[in-house]
Amino acid sequence: MPIIRGSIAFSCYVINTLFWMCPIIIFGLFKLIPLKASQTLGNYILDHCASGWISVNGFIERLFHPVQVKISGTQNFQKNEWYMITANHQSWVDILILQRVFNRKIPFIKFFLKKELIYVPVLGLAWWALDFPFMRRYTSAQIRKNPKLKGKDIEVTRKACEKFKHKPVSIMNFVEGTRFTTEKHQQQKSPYQHLLRPKAGGLAFALSSMKDCMNKMIDVTIHYPEGIPSFWQFISGQMQQVKVHIEVSDIEPEMIGDYANDRQFKQAFQQQLSQRWEHKDSTLHNLKAHS
Repeated sequence: MPIIRGSIAFSCYVINTLFWMCPIIIFGLFKLIPLKASQTLGNYILDHCASGWISVNGFIERLFHPVQVKISGTQNFQKNEWYMITANHQSWVDILILQRVFNRKIPFIKFFLKKELIYVPVLGLAWWALDFPFMRRYTSAQIRKNPKLKGKDIEVTRKACEKFKHKPVSIMNFVEGTRFTTEKHQQQKSPYQHLLRPKAGGLAFALSSMKDCMNKMIDVTIHYPEGIPSFWQFISGQMQQVKVHIEVSDIEPEMIGDYANDRQFKQAFQQQLSQRWEHKDSTLHNLKAHS
């Protein structure tokens, strides 16, 4: 029964998370020691702990709710490379699928998180220890009320990426900024059939901040043939298959520039991202057509 399967799986995920969060938080305290050697050692141990956590999650999945992941496209990666990852975003399950596909194949994936998530019990501290960048987005209304807030979120992005220059890392960026729904698609009047409009700012600033080390981009297109699943549907065995298409490309020099102050570069970057999104929309359409 799905409810029994899901309940057991959820309990196992909770136990596994609590088990790994303890060493992650403990070794995360190494970051507070003002010695580069201890901080470097701590970072390597933390990434190995996080990979172990994901590996056990994968075992739980195979045991209680196995999902067939059909991967197409590029599958050759380097563990000592810096990667920027972009993907379409439909469900929380996207993150679990991405972790399963890339675990131990590329450097541990860091996600941009909303600043409020740092207050999540246990996990918030773990995300901080693992150097997940916490972002705070300001609305247009907030900026009009307090003009000093303009550019603050971008500056946080820049500072967050600075710490990733000294050790290979993979940075995940859901460029749409939110999960896809039909309602959001209609509200945006998106020009894409299966995607929301991409937001270029965060990606542009992340690439610019890491221009000296990051030179590869992984573009992932995720399709759920049985419909977009919820987390519960995933862990209770109501999802059987997911298709993942992966493309790796070089980060071209023209993708690096001053997005905030160079209007010509800003327009060119937005155009490049739009072209990538048109290609992704076509890829997703093909995946759906062959489901």
